[in-house]
Amino acid sequence: MTQTRTTTEVGTGSAVSRVSGFVGRWFALLVLAAGAVALAFPTAFDGWSPAVPWLLSVIMLGMGMTMRPADFAIIGRRPWALLLGVAAQYTIMPLLGFGIAHLLGLGSVLTAGMILVGAAPGGTASNVMVYLAKGDTPLSVAMTSVSTLLAPFLTPVLVLALVGESLPVSGWALFRSIVQIVLVPVVAGLLLRLLVPRVVERCLDVLPLVSVLGITAVVLAVVAGSAPTLLEVGLLVVLAVVLHNVGGLALGYGVGRLTRMPVASRRAISIEVGMQNSGLAAALATVYFAPAAALPAAIFSVWHNVSGSILATRWSRRPVPAPLTAAGEGALVDDAGSAAR
Repeated sequence: MTQTRTTTEVGTGSAVSRVSGFVGRWFALLVLAAGAVALAFPTAFDGWSPAVPWLLSVIMLGMGMTMRPADFAIIGRRPWALLLGVAAQYTIMPLLGFGIAHLLGLGSVLTAGMILVGAAPGGTASNVMVYLAKGDTPLSVAMTSVSTLLAPFLTPVLVLALVGESLPVSGWALFRSIVQIVLVPVVAGLLLRLLVPRVVERCLDVLPLVSVLGITAVVLAVVAGSAPTLLEVGLLVVLAVVLHNVGGLALGYGVGRLTRMPVASRRAISIEVGMQNSGLAAALATVYFAPAAALPAAIFSVWHNVSGSILATRWSRRPVPAPLTAAGEGALVDDAGSAAR
């Protein structure tokens, strides 16, 4: 009986792993299809917007469950690399979003959406992209984790500074929402990993599936709620999002190069800066601005997975040079070089 139960559990786990792997590989297409369905039948998803923060909280709980204390060990080993990466994350993307929105003449609501995307922490899919790109995976994981924990403090400050008085928004309300949507679920997931590791280990295979379904539902809600605006200015918003993402990837790599980081670390910083937690941006935009403000985030959630996959595939075919230890680079040696390769 025990053997039969064990075999069944293994078979079920394998099936879940296969399904999670499938949706992970085709994530961008699934989200794109969801957006098309929501645009064609917006009334079918009326009333979904209030669920967006809850959906993101579930995703953040899953992210927390994947974290371990070891993920933060890099802070002590290579604080310079981590601080540089997080600083780039929270300066390049907000300012780039602000600049592109004004350059293209987007309205105040869409501009707020662009700023929210830029001021969001790193996206969870970035860790996978960095690994596939033969980048510095430990640095990537640490950047995502630290930028997420800093989001309740930095995101409201950046949004208030860049949105200005064009749209009224409370910094305290933003802080409270990010704590509720991001910080509490992430910390809860991390505690679960520490307190009941065996239970969490059994759930890890299903977490990618939960994340994809959650983001897909967010896109359905956002696109359906802002369908008229999307039909009116859709191509312009798509252009803005593409420029935002590609600019972040390029400037992130440039920062790593200017500071003489090893190639693997440059790749990690590039992808971490360019890929955002667009789900959080969509949730905040839906709650504090208007459905149209969540459009950049919805489009970003599709595009950054496409561009990240293309970049990771290209870099995966290029060998990672051994980091130099001379000329002042000794402190920046990539201690995860062998794992990243």
